[in-house]
Amino acid sequence: MADCIFDHVTIRVADLAASEDFYAPLLGTLGVELVARSDIGPDWGVFSMAGASSEQPVTRNAHLAFVSPSRELVDAFWNAGVDAGYVDDGAPGLRPEYSDDYYGAFLRDPDGNSVEAVHHGTTQRRHQIDHVWMRVRDVGASQPFYELVGRHAGFDVRFNRSTGRLHCSAPNGGFTLVRGLPTAELHLAFPARDNEAVAAFHRDLTSAGYADNGPPGERPMYHPGYYGAYVLDPDGNNVELVHHSDVGVQ
Repeated sequence: MADCIFDHVTIRVADLAASEDFYAPLLGTLGVELVARSDIGPDWGVFSMAGASSEQPVTRNAHLAFVSPSRELVDAFWNAGVDAGYVDDGAPGLRPEYSDDYYGAFLRDPDGNSVEAVHHGTTQRRHQIDHVWMRVRDVGASQPFYELVGRHAGFDVRFNRSTGRLHCSAPNGGFTLVRGLPTAELHLAFPARDNEAVAAFHRDLTSAGYADNGPPGERPMYHPGYYGAYVLDPDGNNVELVHHSDVGVQ
């Protein structure tokens, strides 16, 4: 979608009901409402969740930052979470290490992932998800993978030598890779202009030696006209390019 770098981001959770109890009211404080609930799990549009299984374990060590329309709603997000008994991961306040007007607050979801509400000068250009942080075993090994994905998904990749971080960015959002205990079982899906772009993405990534996790094709279990392809990044996270051919479908 035009107002977000991501088509969607999906996490796997140990307990769907418990995780929905966390996310639904907190995202509601930011004006993000539930769009649908399917057999897979609840869906807020750009963000969704699914139940974990032995084949697809719980998402771990991820950081998701959601757009807040104001600083006051950052406060409301954090207060609602703390009042409900969730783990504080950083009280509301300015984080000038990111930008002069970066105002955020952090909580831990039921599976221990870091969840943030953030407001800053460019949040008005973004939709739902401001950014994602992922930990990786080897930033150098991840860089060529995401550079190749970026050629098809339309984001730029820049390595910051002073911090050791890899920034993947577009005008409407981004994500960052940093060395550490790897993020596991996170699904990042990026929008494609057409089915041919999806096929080219899959062909180029698998030709470069990255693992196929699903060839180009229709996925009618999501909706008619859903055409996607999947590859695994060097840490095993599922990365997708998807085209929605039905007019009006997100």
